[in-house]
Amino acid sequence: TFWQWPVAASAVAASWPVTPSSHIACMTHCIFQGRIATDIVKLLQDGRRVLLLERDFTQPDRIVGELLQPGGYLMLKELGLQDCTEGIDSTKVFGYAIYKNGKYAAVTYPIKGYSDDVAGRSFHHGRFVQQLRQRAAAQPTVTCREATVKRLINDAGGEWEEGQPVSGVQYKAADGTVREARAHLTVCCDGMYSTFRKQLAKPDIHHPSFFVGLLLRDVQLPYANYGHVILAEPSPVLFYPISSSEVRCLVDVPGEKLPQQLPAYLKAKVAPQLPSELQQAFLTAVDNEPIRSMQNKQMSCQPMHQPGALLLGDAFNMRHPLTGGGMTVALSDTRLLCDMLHPLPSFEDSIDTARSTAEFYTKRKPVSATINTLANALYKVFCVTGSKAHEEMRQACFDYLGKGGACASGPVSLLSGLNPSPSLLVMHFFSVALFGIGRLLQPRPTFRGVYMCVALLVVASRIILPIIWAEGLRAVFVPKLAPRPLSSIKKVESLRNISSSGSGGLASTVSVGAVGAGLTRMRAA
Repeated sequence: TFWQWPVAASAVAASWPVTPSSHIACMTHCIFQGRIATDIVKLLQDGRRVLLLERDFTQPDRIVGELLQPGGYLMLKELGLQDCTEGIDSTKVFGYAIYKNGKYAAVTYPIKGYSDDVAGRSFHHGRFVQQLRQRAAAQPTVTCREATVKRLINDAGGEWEEGQPVSGVQYKAADGTVREARAHLTVCCDGMYSTFRKQLAKPDIHHPSFFVGLLLRDVQLPYANYGHVILAEPSPVLFYPISSSEVRCLVDVPGEKLPQQLPAYLKAKVAPQLPSELQQAFLTAVDNEPIRSMQNKQMSCQPMHQPGALLLGDAFNMRHPLTGGGMTVALSDTRLLCDMLHPLPSFEDSIDTARSTAEFYTKRKPVSATINTLANALYKVFCVTGSKAHEEMRQACFDYLGKGGACASGPVSLLSGLNPSPSLLVMHFFSVALFGIGRLLQPRPTFRGVYMCVALLVVASRIILPIIWAEGLRAVFVPKLAPRPLSSIKKVESLRNISSSGSGGLASTVSVGAVGAGLTRMRAA
């Protein structure tokens, strides 16, 4: 499954096939706030019954989630959902053009050898979401319901507590009534503002900046079908097409607060740093289009892996959206999780299911750690700090990519999700630093040059090493040696054994027998 952010409930569009709220039988799967529920289709190949709870089925209108990298498109193909990018005026994206001080460095996705349809895709986020929803709702064993999930529940119908398996959710239906939904497996995808994150994981959240979004109409980008990254001061500005006639602009504004006079800031501070061919369209958008904003988040997460529940999407893991890697990570997680769930004949025993999926958190690391680390590291490199050593690193990165060949194809293969490799990422990152050091020592070493070399190497290390440490050193480079999150499973299992012993072997509220029996009932208010 996939995520987006929950929004206030409103009336469901008449054309949307929402199932009435009464008398739903026990489900194999309950997915809530799953805006892009991509795993439903594959789960249904096993005949799994799925209840999809969404706060609002009307088409969302967002300024992010609009760029799908080629690696993400390949994941979409593997899930059989590639046609969801068709019929929505989406645009193929073939790479990036990076602009700094009047010069461009263009890098192209290494898609040679793939089928002709493989490229990045950019689109209106809401149109893509609706396509995926329609695919999910068209499946005969999916029940779609507009509702707001209030809490996780245990088998007795009470509020779930640590040490118990999750047996479903309590939710508020569109008619205002409070109901229960029972399921052997509950998948929580309630987005970046997740209500249930702290119950299912231990997050470490940072707020580095805001994105200020504008829509530019009828403008031609300098490099057609390329995303554009403007290395402005103090932080980057992005341009990319989202339809045949519209271009999205995202201005990154560092800090905890936005400027009070935002239009004036955009005109005076940002516009003069843009390429001349985009300045007038940008100023026109500032004057005539809504100026929208969202706070960016970076979050690494230590999973607790509670039996009976899984956490996915932005609820579980976030990186800076500079590189547009979020959907690629989520689709990769979806495919991996589906592959792990597919062989299981039943999810009835929550402990067995949890043990079977415990390796999910380490197996996802090659893809997620590569994209997360690259996004967060590039953002730090591209921001202006006032340090001369940092500016040398920033310029070295621009010139390194501008060299072309392996210097461009290697990093962009990582960014695109086509070649997820943390070790290759670290190699290229320090290659950029060494490239900058080599320039500082020409034409001959000087005391100042040697000092700047050391400072540049320190800057590079301070950027990349904390990010890798947050992702988990063993999980990133040696996933097989990384510990699996089994503590919650062992706790549930221990309490189950104690309860079974205390009742003379009879099933208790946390036993397999009671779980199976309880899940044959559907409580309807």
